[in-house]
Amino acid sequence: MTRPVLARASVWLGVALALALTGWTLVHHPPVSVALVVASVILFGLAWLAARRLVPANWLPVCVPFAVATGWLAEQLGTSFGWLFGRYTYTEVLGPRLLDVPLVIPLMWFALAMVGWVMAHLLLWRRPPSPEGSWPASLLTALLAALLITAFDLGADPYFVYVLKAWVMEKPDGGWFGETVEGFVGWMLVSFVITLVFDRMSVRRSPQPSIVQQPTVAVALLLAIYTSAMVFQMIWGATLALKVVAFFAMGIPLLVAWTAWTQWRRQLKVVTR
Repeated sequence: MTRPVLARASVWLGVALALALTGWTLVHHPPVSVALVVASVILFGLAWLAARRLVPANWLPVCVPFAVATGWLAEQLGTSFGWLFGRYTYTEVLGPRLLDVPLVIPLMWFALAMVGWVMAHLLLWRRPPSPEGSWPASLLTALLAALLITAFDLGADPYFVYVLKAWVMEKPDGGWFGETVEGFVGWMLVSFVITLVFDRMSVRRSPQPSIVQQPTVAVALLLAIYTSAMVFQMIWGATLALKVVAFFAMGIPLLVAWTAWTQWRRQLKVVTR
């Protein structure tokens, strides 16, 4: 099977999964669950569309399934054995599950990893991912991406647990607004592994692109996703303290990333003149 065929097959598989998830949730769950599932599927779709513009087709059939599978495995290990994030149990809020993990969760792992990976490139290298990169550069990029993704989780986890009640922690007070601090170690580790694979596969599989071909809209879309997540936490965060945390933990790198995006966009305009 050729790589273009694999890429198209992954697209249709994702569409089928999205429709199945949405339909099942509409039948079995209240409006809040429907909104969560639909929003998660939309974010996954937007991240996939951005990836399609930023990386070659042969990157997608490898990295998308890898991110989804790794996210699911990490969550399943957490619910079964308490590894990585501490022991917890998902409720019915997030819709249908594969074993113990709602299917929307691994989709979100890909979306968040894509956002963090591209943001890390902007912050470190002032450009989106490119095929030029050494192992030290990839390790640094993945580390920063993991920090950016975990910064999102500082407010997201308490919101999902105590506002939406999407899962129940076995340890009710783990040191961070009821969440376990060790969970952030798990977020860092899983995010690091996924984004490191993203980066190395980009280096190995990408042909050298022309700078004038880099899509600024796709990068802006990913930044907009992170921006919307910050604004959401600032408005509906579980506590006032977490709303403040979201503003600074996510706002500082966002400001720098948007600035880097603006500078890169100006450079492209100069090149195309």
